[in-house]
Amino acid sequence: MANSHKEPLSYIKELQWLQLKKQLVYLQLHSPFYKKMFKRDNIDVNAILSYNDFSILPVTTKEDLQEYNEDFISVPAEEIIDHVTTSGTLGKPVSLALNNADLDRLTNNELESFKLAGVKKEDVVQITTTLDRRFMAGLAYFLGLRKLGAGIVRTGSGLPQMQWDSIERFKPKYLVAVPSFLLKMVEYAEANSIDYKNSSVKAAICIGEPVRNIEFELNSLGKRLKELWDIEIYSTYASTEMATAFTECEIHKGNHAQPELIFTEILDQEGKHVVPGEIGELVITTLQMETMPLLRFATGDMLTYTEEPCECGRNTLRLSPVIGRKKQMIKLKGTSLYPQSIVEVLNGISTVESFVIEARRGELGLDNVTVKLPDTVALEEIQILREQFKSRLQVTPEIELVSLGEIESLVYPGESRKPQVFRDFR
Repeated sequence: MANSHKEPLSYIKELQWLQLKKQLVYLQLHSPFYKKMFKRDNIDVNAILSYNDFSILPVTTKEDLQEYNEDFISVPAEEIIDHVTTSGTLGKPVSLALNNADLDRLTNNELESFKLAGVKKEDVVQITTTLDRRFMAGLAYFLGLRKLGAGIVRTGSGLPQMQWDSIERFKPKYLVAVPSFLLKMVEYAEANSIDYKNSSVKAAICIGEPVRNIEFELNSLGKRLKELWDIEIYSTYASTEMATAFTECEIHKGNHAQPELIFTEILDQEGKHVVPGEIGELVITTLQMETMPLLRFATGDMLTYTEEPCECGRNTLRLSPVIGRKKQMIKLKGTSLYPQSIVEVLNGISTVESFVIEARRGELGLDNVTVKLPDTVALEEIQILREQFKSRLQVTPEIELVSLGEIESLVYPGESRKPQVFRDFR
């Protein structure tokens, strides 16, 4: 169906609906969790004939997936060949499993994602994320590139020296990387007289952190990266539960959906679909999944979408970057905001290279927010930061100076696979 992405949206939705109906029948036949749910609520999937029918089905929550994890497994145990876990950003990591067909689906997902970003068979791509630690994405990148036939350099996470040595040796055109790590690579290059601006790298496929805002313009982090290293920056959005990636094309106006692999809804607080451009929670139904398919799974991610045709010629729905997690909204001194708004201000100050944000519940049930900065940050810079908070957010969080080592240990705790700049203790 990937070849049909340039067909009219009505045609794409028609094909997607057929995949959705097929997945519903599969759930009713094979998923212990959804069998119970359908029986409890007297649901006959054959009677679901329209989106209105579909939209009254119960939403699956992250708590459901945690509490009844094994009930979501819809194949015999001996068919499972890969076990992964979520990153656990909002709590204990959740286990998920894949069989051979799911790995083929995952491969095709990343194959199409890399094509969206312009990767071709003749290109070399350096993967700067881990392929182990139960991380689904690292394996997905490898499988997708392998099917595409592109050259692959598996450096893994961290190790700036090895990254630059690999770039010198293998001449990759693309990097797959967390944006903040790319900044660390630039910092290392400048400290070690590496001519990074004239390296083989022409583009980065950015994961784990947003580099654009909901208007599809580069955010503070994206601008900072682009100013330092003038390479093409591609935004992506994905999660382990979805086993699907939404990726930017060369137009950079939203992350394209892969409608043959995932059915998306963006819902308001009452569970009604929002209009394009309005912020809502992404709720997904995985398609063509066999081992642990999910029906109307509430991701907790708040974003917007557009169905306008893209200048690249594709007519698929496009998502904005995530502006925050539903459960992470902060009420600070009467102002509602997401942690990403605080991150945006911090990333806009070039002298602030590391930070961590902590939220706690204070007296009278009010939220308290502390921004921890390295004790090397000058007092004048802190004053500038306070003024930026006041003008852009109308509120100013507490600022605490600690050692750089303490911040690094908080941002990358234990076996964390991606930076955690927000810590929620509420």
